[in-house]
Amino acid sequence: MMDSWLVKLVAALKGIGLNYDFLLAADERSSFLHGLLVTVQLSLATIIFSLLAGFVLAAMLVSPRRWVAFAARGFVEVTRNTPTLVQLYCAFLVLNMLITEALRSSGGNPLTPFIWVVLVISLHKGAFHAESLRAGLQAVPAVTLEAASSLGFSRRRQLLLVQLPLAVRFALPSLINNLVDLIKMTTVASAIAVGDVTYQSIMIWTQRDNVLELMLLMLAFFGLLTWLVNLAGRRLEQYWSLPGYGG
Repeated sequence: MMDSWLVKLVAALKGIGLNYDFLLAADERSSFLHGLLVTVQLSLATIIFSLLAGFVLAAMLVSPRRWVAFAARGFVEVTRNTPTLVQLYCAFLVLNMLITEALRSSGGNPLTPFIWVVLVISLHKGAFHAESLRAGLQAVPAVTLEAASSLGFSRRRQLLLVQLPLAVRFALPSLINNLVDLIKMTTVASAIAVGDVTYQSIMIWTQRDNVLELMLLMLAFFGLLTWLVNLAGRRLEQYWSLPGYGG
């Protein structure tokens, strides 16, 4: 039933000049669907780990210990000011090779290309999250911190229970913008042969010469993913809105 529906759809699209014959080939269709799944997995993993990295870096940036803040500032500046693809190549082609050589006699390197992509993108976007959260932390009114101090909150409890919850609300629009950019950034995974939707599409169009058709599918897919992230962000903004801070 579904196959006949798919055949009719492909035939109809061919009538307007779009070649989607690869959808009728089981192996190519399976590869493309697997690429969609890998991209979703990359997106979810990098969203989670980039936010964790952002929280840690933001806390370090506002630390009263100057050496901690200096180290975090240095990492943020280097990470923000170099291309993600270059960072990925350096990590995978240099660090990965060194780790492989060091662990050759003890079972091999457990870090797969997928893991390297998650690490590099998470740290890269974590630096941007950190700056957004730092601005949010510094936007917390001084009287709020004074009230927390008067209640006996330590510096750490103030950060975790007072500053961060407010900072996330203040920084949420910027964080969502970073996450939308992160979804699009996952396409660099194809550079080291991770089987995401970009890599699978390249493999298909090199055989069928249907670049336009696959590009349209990729645009629609990434448009859907980024729209979902943006929608979730807007819902969180409404849910976490504070009286007296914006609409």
